[in-house]
Amino acid sequence: MSESSQRQIWSFLATCPKGLEELLADELRTLGAEPNKTTVAGVHFRADLEGAYRACLWSRLANRIVLSLLREEGIERPEALHRTVAGVDWSRHLRSGATLAVDFHGRSEHIRHTRFGAQTVKDGVVDALQAQGRPRPGVDLQSPDLRLYAHLHRGRLTLGVDLSGDSLHRRGYRRDVGHAPLKENLAAALLIRAGWPQRLRDDEVLVDPLCGAGTLLIEAALMAADMAPNLGRVRFGFHGWAQHDEALWAELRREAEARASIGRKRCRNRFYGFDESPPALAAAKANAMRAGIPALIAFSGASLGQLQRPAGLDVDVRGLVITNPPYGERLGELPELVTLYRELGQGVQRAFPGWRLAVFTANPDLGHRIGLRADKQYSLKNGPLEAKLLLMDIPAEGAEEAAAPAGAAARSEGGQMFANRLEKNRKRLRKWLKQSGETCYRLYDADMPEYALAVDVYHGRVHVQEYAPPRSVNAAQAQRRLFDALQVIPEVLDVDPGQVVIKRRERQSGKAQYRKQAASGERFQVREGRARLWVNLRDYLDTGLFLDHRPVRRMLGEMAAGKRFLNLFCYTAAATVQAALGTEESGGATDSVSVDLSNTYLEWARDNFALNGLDPAHHRVVRDDCLRWLETARAEFDLIFLDPPTFSNSKKMEGTLDVQRDHVRLIELAMARLAPGGTLVFSNNQRRFQLDDRLAGRFAVEDISARTFDPDFTRRPDIHHVFLIRHREGA
Repeated sequence: MSESSQRQIWSFLATCPKGLEELLADELRTLGAEPNKTTVAGVHFRADLEGAYRACLWSRLANRIVLSLLREEGIERPEALHRTVAGVDWSRHLRSGATLAVDFHGRSEHIRHTRFGAQTVKDGVVDALQAQGRPRPGVDLQSPDLRLYAHLHRGRLTLGVDLSGDSLHRRGYRRDVGHAPLKENLAAALLIRAGWPQRLRDDEVLVDPLCGAGTLLIEAALMAADMAPNLGRVRFGFHGWAQHDEALWAELRREAEARASIGRKRCRNRFYGFDESPPALAAAKANAMRAGIPALIAFSGASLGQLQRPAGLDVDVRGLVITNPPYGERLGELPELVTLYRELGQGVQRAFPGWRLAVFTANPDLGHRIGLRADKQYSLKNGPLEAKLLLMDIPAEGAEEAAAPAGAAARSEGGQMFANRLEKNRKRLRKWLKQSGETCYRLYDADMPEYALAVDVYHGRVHVQEYAPPRSVNAAQAQRRLFDALQVIPEVLDVDPGQVVIKRRERQSGKAQYRKQAASGERFQVREGRARLWVNLRDYLDTGLFLDHRPVRRMLGEMAAGKRFLNLFCYTAAATVQAALGTEESGGATDSVSVDLSNTYLEWARDNFALNGLDPAHHRVVRDDCLRWLETARAEFDLIFLDPPTFSNSKKMEGTLDVQRDHVRLIELAMARLAPGGTLVFSNNQRRFQLDDRLAGRFAVEDISARTFDPDFTRRPDIHHVFLIRHREGA
């Protein structure tokens, strides 16, 4: 290519993640380009070929550099798209025998699928070349010689040649990305927003206390060492472009290699990465090696609680702490993350007083747990997530905002009130727990309206249920209160945050009660009276053990000696286990049948039976709709436990079940299976439940609800209703 053609000015489009447009425009200016318009996720600019090559090699923020061939309005139909594409002289861009691929973005009323749009663009290219007598180009979707970029939005078509090829954020050094990796160009943008370019000129230090795969540290070190971010890339899109100037490219690459060699030697900045995950550290070290800067970064294994100022770092040295902690996209992750963000604030204040802190998070409410006020924040997208970069000063030693100690002094006023209530409830229950030996109990049940939670303890682990707040409650305020509680619970109960599980409690219908919420498989044994039972706090809405029915199960064990026992809507059959074991003095039920519609819970029931050595020949489980089973059953039982759900519309049932509407029919069917002299224990959790008066006319009915609450449930006397129902003598 001649010198005059090299200096020809072309139009280009640089694409980038949303929110980086202005930063990218500034960067392009430093590379000799002339930005003339920013658009959503992109910057239009003018440059010669050298400027375009420099952008591909040196841009830390762009995704792609596209040579703009045309921008056309009024493209709605495929015929117009084909005609417009075919009007381009493709012989200037596609070599004979070369392969191509089309990346099509957008849609119109008549072009609704990107695959169809890409096919139409490809057909236009092929037809134009064949009209010139050129051979038909092949298509290679994976590794084409030339990749075309087409974007259609509101009838405007932008068409060009993708000079970058693969996205420029893929530098090539990161093969081991770990969990939820941060894209390289977004990491570079965070560093720029945090002021790293100026700080590296002042010889400051950079630390990432949760470094993961090391992306932030590596991008910062590449800047400090004056290394082109895509120097390690073997092939760019322009290598297959018909007007590629290899001599010009080779010259620019030699220049970049020389700058990198000098930059690595001159770099005086120091970089430190910490993480408690050995696999993450191994990945970070391997990534730094491939990036060509392994000697610049020191990686160490440490948790936030162990975070310390690196050895040999003078006390007067200043720097930037920047990190991208987990966000807690799933509710169950929050207990550990509330503690993690608080430990982050305490750790950086302890180890790096007087430094600057930058935290990138998609959950700014978690960011408040750091305990420092952000003086600047930037909104950015991390993939589909709305996120913020929070910038804050770490107070110098002796400053008024010095690190708050762990525990009560770090709590909000509401958090302290919640902690006080937990302590009060523990004190109230202490004597009963010691006497009863119970290790599974309810500690708190929305005692304070502001903290609408149920807190249950299961043998040293904690299960928290958040009652969905009404629409009248501000969502952000409810979130802050939840975080207050999740901070306080591990401190007051002296448990690891990883042993606290959080779920949201809402009205369930259909199969929702049985649907898995996680797949941890993390179950463990608890003891209740003589029984040992499996519970799982993470994987289902319920845990496998309804704590409020503990006194009822105890009563069934006392009543069951030598009897035939039936458990309807048996759930995990904890009541059957208690009935079968009975008491040490009199023993338990001779045989039992437990009926439920859920395979999940029946398998759980079998495991509970096996755990307690119950003979499956005498203690059977039956999968069936309880109503249907009662209608066809012929056996009689001396003791029946009927505990239906409040409401169910499971597809496996015949119709729906509403306990208020249907309890008469349920009880009548159960009483038909009750032997003379036997007892039906009928229970339900419908808070406003009213037993139909007609039943008292036919059967002997005794409401024993008031006698079925242990001290941990006395605050909520409407949480369940329990009745003893017997045949009248002589009936």
